[in-house]
Amino acid sequence: MTKTRKIKEIIRSKPTLEGAGVHLNRVFGNNEAPLLDPFLLLDDFRSGNPSHYLKGFPWHPHRGIETITYMLGGSVEHGDSMGNQGVISAGDVQWMTAGSGIIHQEMPKGDKAGYMGGFQLWANLPASHKMMHPRYRDVKVSQIPEVSPAQGVKIKIICGEIEGIKGAVHDIVTEPEYLDITIAADTEFTHPEKPGHTVLAYIIDGRGYFAEEGDLLSNGELAWYSDGGKITVRATDQPVRFLLISGKPIGEPVAWYGPIVMNTQEELQLAFEEYNNGTFIKHK
Repeated sequence: MTKTRKIKEIIRSKPTLEGAGVHLNRVFGNNEAPLLDPFLLLDDFRSGNPSHYLKGFPWHPHRGIETITYMLGGSVEHGDSMGNQGVISAGDVQWMTAGSGIIHQEMPKGDKAGYMGGFQLWANLPASHKMMHPRYRDVKVSQIPEVSPAQGVKIKIICGEIEGIKGAVHDIVTEPEYLDITIAADTEFTHPEKPGHTVLAYIIDGRGYFAEEGDLLSNGELAWYSDGGKITVRATDQPVRFLLISGKPIGEPVAWYGPIVMNTQEELQLAFEEYNNGTFIKHK
């Protein structure tokens, strides 16, 4: 019999400032990183106030990680040292593998009503892949499969597989799953997860019970699950929408400062020295 996962901890997002002055809610970050391996950070940047996001994230470096940006509304203009340029809008995903090093900028813009919203997830890379060739994937909403595995359940598959249907992004070393799930009112949903994988659920609308014992979570709260197999979610008298994120832990030391994540302090220091002396970019 498959063991149902329980909630190990509930984490509530907290307001913070990032970039050139972007107001956002940080769900988890540096303090939780060793615990939520392979995930490092999750930011929720939904806002209807343009002054909270228009200053954006000017040119900055990344090394040793993947950044995954998922848009709900508005848009983000992207440019990087590999020559990539583009715009991701509502429903689109940018999956950027920084690898050995990339310098980029992300500049948000609101929709006609001034709303701009989405999420950015950071996933770590193991030592064997930290210096890999950077790669950029611009995934449009039309490329993201949407399935309904049960009545009252809709799932957008960004990464992972549901009933034989694979998501838009493949071949990621930590075997991540990234799903956008909506459950209708008074509906229950059960989903299998791989034993040993880190599993997180972040609620972005509504309320629901995210474990059999009745843990009620709402918008802005994250469920960090204990090890096991399946998860069970039950909506209240209103629908609930959440991001379900899982991945295979790397189990390596984390040396992290700002936008760069390595395994040792020596590697971290070298990365910043290279950035300062102009030798940071290894692949173009």
